Amino acid sequence: MEILLAIIIGLLYAAGIYMMLRRSLVKLIIGLILLGNGANLLIFLLGRIAKGTPPIIGATEKVLSEIYADPVPQALILTAIVISFGLQAFAIILVKRAYKVVKTDDLDEMNATDEDL
Repeated sequence: MEILLAIIIGLLYAAGIYMMLRRSLVKLIIGLILLGNGANLLIFLLGRIAKGTPPIIGATEKVLSEIYADPVPQALILTAIVISFGLQAFAIILVKRAYKVVKTDDLDEMNATDEDL
């Protein structure tokens, strides 16, 4: 399972970087979304995939003796999802505004219109 997730993470990173290198702003946002999802899967994979109980120490125990699920990667992924959603929403609004002003989403044409202003 870990090897499959590692391959999927590599594909998400490769597709995200490829999309970010295109000239269109819409493709840039799609690449950003793919990179964010790849990073979330990477954090999930680093937390180890194990079925277990919650990490709660009972009143009679001093340490955990069973396999337990680590909550830190899950909390990091939730935080990353919220931050990436905010970043994506901002980028979409920014692209919409740029398209409204310049009438194109091609980065080369935007550079050409920048000199005319």
